[in-house]
Amino acid sequence: MNQNISFNDAKAVVFSFQKGEVNEYHVMLRVTQPLLSYQQQLDAILDAYQHLIEEHLPGAVAVFKRYFLSDAANQADDVLAADTSDCAKSIIQQAPLDGTKIALWAYLMTNVTTRLTDGGLYEVAHGAFKHLWNGSAHNLAANSEYQTRLLFNEYVMQLAQEGCKLADNCIRTWLFVNDIDLNYGGVVRARNQVFFTQGLTHDTHFIASTGIGGRAQDPCVLTQMDNYAIAGIKPEQVHFLYASTHLNRTSDYGVSFERGTRIDYGDRRHVFISGTASIDNKGQIVHPRNVKQQVHRLWDNVEALLAEAECTYDDVAHMIVYLRDTADYLTVQALYAQRFPEKPIVIVHAPVCRSGWLVEMECMAVKDDTNTQFPCL
Repeated sequence: MNQNISFNDAKAVVFSFQKGEVNEYHVMLRVTQPLLSYQQQLDAILDAYQHLIEEHLPGAVAVFKRYFLSDAANQADDVLAADTSDCAKSIIQQAPLDGTKIALWAYLMTNVTTRLTDGGLYEVAHGAFKHLWNGSAHNLAANSEYQTRLLFNEYVMQLAQEGCKLADNCIRTWLFVNDIDLNYGGVVRARNQVFFTQGLTHDTHFIASTGIGGRAQDPCVLTQMDNYAIAGIKPEQVHFLYASTHLNRTSDYGVSFERGTRIDYGDRRHVFISGTASIDNKGQIVHPRNVKQQVHRLWDNVEALLAEAECTYDDVAHMIVYLRDTADYLTVQALYAQRFPEKPIVIVHAPVCRSGWLVEMECMAVKDDTNTQFPCL
């Protein structure tokens, strides 16, 4: 169920999934007055979020937040000072393309307990599972390859402290690359090397991921990572999505991530769709230099991935759309507004990893399901 809620100078689009003990909410909060100062826009977002929790989502707690900023160097400190909530927070410069300076995606649940683990991951616990979130991980190594290798090595150690492994428990990663045209090659090399040492290969599996342009507060941070893992998950609950009629394996062109991942619980199904662009099953860019046609092709690709997970766009909880060229915003926004008028969605400025891809989209879906083989979420 989707709901639009208006506040002073801000609006929220809320996806709700309510079943059993744990209700889930995906919220996209946007500013409605772009002429406000940054501080006023931040206040509008935070005030709207507080009212949303108190008046519309009683008992819900944030498990993950991502702030999209227009100028992280001048804005990130204010976010950190103002938002003291106890959850993993991702703060990245990917400017909202509606002319505002800040937007917020928040993922919330009810009837869960949360804590910061000794290893620095945020634990969200209920029943048999501990969901482990992390946001804005970074370091200042010499180049993007070294930074990425250190990020993954640290994450492997954090998971080990929770009795987890990268190959067995990590479900999703996000890699934000400063000047992606220059630095993405180093990210790819480091990830490939770490994955190989952790037993992640073409013949086993990789991890759903988005690798996209994005800048941290410090310009020396060339790679920033968010990640999500589940302690207590069993191999038979995890299925990888390929949609081979539409897409190729990423390893065909030298990178290492899965197109999507399905997680089955006793009471629901989660589907994580990686950043998906206008590509065919030979790995070629479809409709070069035509953003409108690229949108339609990526929609087809995502739809095929969702169908493989027995889902449709009706099950999608939120969408994040990345544009290389800000001049394409009005075209792309009109297309999405026509097809998905009620979805929690944000369109941001973030170049994709190949210059020929003008647009990319990621999403998460939640579907009602009953499977007595597995514990409930």
